[in-house]
Amino acid sequence: MNRRPLLLFPTPDITSRSKNHNGGFGNQHYPSHSRQWERLSPTFTQLQKTFQLRKFEIRKDVSGADPEQVIVMETIGRVEDFIKAVERIDGFEWMGELDVDDLPSDQDFFDIKHPEKELSGRLYMIMTNQRALDVMISLWRKYAAQDNRRMQFDKGLAKFRDVFQHLKDIRRWGVTDRLLDTGIVDKWKERINSDDDPVKFEVELWYRKDDKKRLQCSNTVKDLIKQQNGKVLYESTLKEICYHGLLVELPANAIQNILDNQNVDLVKCDDVMFFRPLGQMLFSREAPEFETSSYTGSSHQHPLPSKKPVIALLDGYPLANHQMLKGRIIIDDPDEYANAYKAIECIHGTSMASLIIYGDLNAQGKILDRPVYIRPIMQPNKTAFKEPRVEEIPDDVLLVDLIHRSVKRLFDGDGTESPVSPTIRVINLSIGDSNRQFLNSMSPLARLIDWLSYTYNVLFVISTGNHAGSIDLKVSQTEFQSLSQLEQEIAVVKAILSDVRNRKLLSPSESINGVTVGSVHKDSSQFLIPYSLINPFQHLLPSPASAFGRGYRKSIKPDIVFPGGVLLYKEDLRSLGSGNLVIKLATDQIIRSQPPGNLSAAPSLNAGQLDGTAYSAGTSNATALVSHEACILYDLLLQILKEHNIDETRGRAYEVPLLKAMLVHGCSWGSANAIIGSLNLSKDYHSLMRMWIGYGFPDTERVMYCTEQRATILGFGQLSNDEAHVYKLPLPPSLESKTIFRRMTVTLAWLSPISANTQRYRNARLWFEVDDKDLVPNRTKGADWHAVRRGTVQHEVFAGEKAVPFNNKTSIEITVNCCKDAGKILKPVAYGLVVTLEVSEELDISVYDEIKTCIAHAIKVYPQMGL
Repeated sequence: MNRRPLLLFPTPDITSRSKNHNGGFGNQHYPSHSRQWERLSPTFTQLQKTFQLRKFEIRKDVSGADPEQVIVMETIGRVEDFIKAVERIDGFEWMGELDVDDLPSDQDFFDIKHPEKELSGRLYMIMTNQRALDVMISLWRKYAAQDNRRMQFDKGLAKFRDVFQHLKDIRRWGVTDRLLDTGIVDKWKERINSDDDPVKFEVELWYRKDDKKRLQCSNTVKDLIKQQNGKVLYESTLKEICYHGLLVELPANAIQNILDNQNVDLVKCDDVMFFRPLGQMLFSREAPEFETSSYTGSSHQHPLPSKKPVIALLDGYPLANHQMLKGRIIIDDPDEYANAYKAIECIHGTSMASLIIYGDLNAQGKILDRPVYIRPIMQPNKTAFKEPRVEEIPDDVLLVDLIHRSVKRLFDGDGTESPVSPTIRVINLSIGDSNRQFLNSMSPLARLIDWLSYTYNVLFVISTGNHAGSIDLKVSQTEFQSLSQLEQEIAVVKAILSDVRNRKLLSPSESINGVTVGSVHKDSSQFLIPYSLINPFQHLLPSPASAFGRGYRKSIKPDIVFPGGVLLYKEDLRSLGSGNLVIKLATDQIIRSQPPGNLSAAPSLNAGQLDGTAYSAGTSNATALVSHEACILYDLLLQILKEHNIDETRGRAYEVPLLKAMLVHGCSWGSANAIIGSLNLSKDYHSLMRMWIGYGFPDTERVMYCTEQRATILGFGQLSNDEAHVYKLPLPPSLESKTIFRRMTVTLAWLSPISANTQRYRNARLWFEVDDKDLVPNRTKGADWHAVRRGTVQHEVFAGEKAVPFNNKTSIEITVNCCKDAGKILKPVAYGLVVTLEVSEELDISVYDEIKTCIAHAIKVYPQMGL
């Protein structure tokens, strides 16, 4: 096969963006005005009484206080831009909004065509004082008194009318909200039962825009903590992501008091949004028990890297003098986390660094010729008694603050120091918050990553997180053993899909600007399965432990899945009395001496041995391997831009969007499509598979070169609101009027600024449209075509085989559109576009040469695009 270089699109034409209609809630039934009055007037009355009682409570303790509280307005359906109406009323302050799904229908709210269908809606959180609440109740009465949908509200307040029509409930933000779904209660109980030491946790405050109010709220909470004989260890405020957090320590007896009686002023404080646990866990909380073997390959004898680093790894401290890492990593440890480690405990950072540099050692792939920058952000658990201790985020830092400082240090420096590694283009995050599954709202850490991505034009590659819980197969052991291999796989897949609600993405993998990576149940090792163990999948499928999407506003997550190692399972003996076969991981260890798994460098139990290797599996590995591929693609991209006389300085704005598009461009469900078809899954199950696979398995080699029958073309540019670029993909004359299967793949990627306290969140919405798909008319199965437009990557595959006359048409037009979404686009947004047109490699048709010839005749000068 003759490999050909990638092509570059000519400068696109500039036009206005096309109109895009999203539809609405036309089939929704809502109550009448009189019915709403009947339903909700008692609730509004109770809200007023509750406010008065709270006002009395506060003024007993704080002289002259003007109490405020957060109210939650729950709607069926959504009212966009409600924030503008809220901000017109003095005393109201917009706190945020979030979408909610799976709401049961009732006699008042239901889908007209499908009355039993579950509904979706939104929660609006608003800080209010007594005066603002009185104004809103006055508007409510005005709404309920008129049976006219077009009633007149004062200018700018009409959105209240729409909200009242959709309103399901209105209530205070209370104790349940502050503790629900955060995992804090379970963590408190766990700590109280284990020892009497003080307990550290995070208090997330409502972010107040006004500096004086923010300080006042902070002081109020600090006073309440002091009353509990606690202390605030650290405070962090980041206005760009609307975050205000306190690192708090309370005595064990104070925590027990809260668990026994939630009528505690600290828990009832209206300035508090959430109480959250600290620390990010890895795959297992068990202390690793492993042996290592010396590496027998010659990879570590490869010449040391001479270029500047492109990949940054935020992880555990690596074994710096390991033979495979020495001279290939740059460790930056300003917090001196190394002091907390023993050599045998440098496990996760060593493994991730090895996988980024070498890939899976058993695969014998390309070795990076760039060093990897490493910033330690984990330490061994200080309270663990068994060694080597589990690595985790220390409990004396706020992770949001730690990540912010770490990335800022790369590009801006610390204080008077210069940036420590400004050439970084990719940041690897192979960690996940086991206490925070993504439900409806973006976590502070995901918001931070999205803001950092856009601000510094850097790509975060993030693991989805692992779920190591047991799997109930819903059949007996005898029944399972009597099944064929395929039938056993069907049973495992269905069992996992039925438990999706407990296997969601872990923060911060819901990030919209990052590339989120799930794990494929595959590696390059050779192994025999012991009789007592189960290999759940022989076919190419996601790992049973890999977390499920969907992402922000039901966007595609994970973005991609990559081989993260095979996991073996065994019977969970705790379930023997249930009648069902329940399986669990065969080992609780994250690293082990024997396959299966990805092989990487590891510390050794033998003192002085510096060439140890071990096996491991999980989404952390998959993420590190994607970062390995990203570095290779980045160097290729620089070469392409240089060959087209676009130097690194001028092309800097486009490198990361293009790299992001290239990582996703080779994705498909591949053989999994046929496997999924054979599983006989229902429509609902098939949609769940999308949440497991995302865009699919990337074949990055397909993006690195072209062939005679396959042409890949890169495009890039910058767009402002309501602008569009039109790219013309030449039609190869050899395809005209011929019955030949052909496929076109189009991938668009960008980094969006964000509006952190709105549900729309993403400021810049880009999407592509293909004008004439006669040549490739059919979307292939895979990701939902609606969902692909909800994030910051749109990846679609079109195919066809009918004979099509061109009728003097010379090209397929691909239009890249841009419009504002959550907020204004203050400066043009850079994007990357990758398009591939191909036919079977067995055909004697030179698609590449024909496209290249047409493009060469149309090349314009790229500086016209603002480079």
